[in-house]
Amino acid sequence: MISVVDRYYYMVWMREFELACLEGVPTREIHGELHTGVGQEAIGAGIAGFLRPDDAMCSTHRNHLHAIAKGVDMRAMMAEIFEKETGLCGGFGGHMHLFDPGLKFSATGIVGAGVPVAIGHAHAARLKGADSVAVAVVGDGAINTGAFHEAMNMAGVWKLPVVVVVENNEWAISVPFDRASATATVAERAPAWAAHGERVDGNDVMAVAEAMERAVSRARHGDGPSIIEATCYRFRGHFEGDADTYRTQEEKDARRAQDPLVITRERVIREGLATAEDLDQAESRIRGAVAQMLASVREDASPAASAALEHVFVGGDT
Repeated sequence: MISVVDRYYYMVWMREFELACLEGVPTREIHGELHTGVGQEAIGAGIAGFLRPDDAMCSTHRNHLHAIAKGVDMRAMMAEIFEKETGLCGGFGGHMHLFDPGLKFSATGIVGAGVPVAIGHAHAARLKGADSVAVAVVGDGAINTGAFHEAMNMAGVWKLPVVVVVENNEWAISVPFDRASATATVAERAPAWAAHGERVDGNDVMAVAEAMERAVSRARHGDGPSIIEATCYRFRGHFEGDADTYRTQEEKDARRAQDPLVITRERVIREGLATAEDLDQAESRIRGAVAQMLASVREDASPAASAALEHVFVGGDT
């Protein structure tokens, strides 16, 4: 398993990547809504290291951290987010539609829609006789959708190799979790779908990693689907530009004080795994590398205006 030190470095890469993306909003280099995972890095870093290239991952509108965990090229991803022709999808997809077919990574802006896609990947692996698994990452708002229930029911009926990671950040846009759920947790619903359910502290990167290791192992060995509910808190609004008035300032201040990067850094130092100086130097190197990446991406060309209708309509002779 990846060490807690290396998972901390994953978290730093993820945080710096998100901060770099934020620079493109006020400059209008990034159009439309931008959803970042600032504050949820321990979940992404906890997922890292357990999936092979032939394993599928289906993410959400808040997808950057999951893509990094799956091993998607960060520069190509940043170029796509900044709408450059060097991006994963040539600049046509943007931040909510990141795809890497080689790594079987996909994302969608439709809430809950990644779970049925993951079920498809899992069923395909079953038909091929492969031991590949499929992971769907969703938010707490997705669990009340029909697509989520129907897909989970199918996964349970067919005992498919699926892991569903629910990032429960307590807010489905402006609706608090306890106002929209008949159960106190998501994990306790798992038996209704013949799935294994586990709830973990999403600020504890190793707790997430250990749960992920168990769930992936269950899936590979034919023991059926799992739901990992990882509790967390998004530090920014639902999207950049969200007034975020539905949460009190007191709540936000209190929860942002529980920064997973700070928690993990303190753990690394406390357990004698690295010194503060070691971590400072590594953080500086990562920060510099991301800054160089951003500067480089900004030099790339955007798709030509004449190509605006490409990939929109199906071509052919009829």
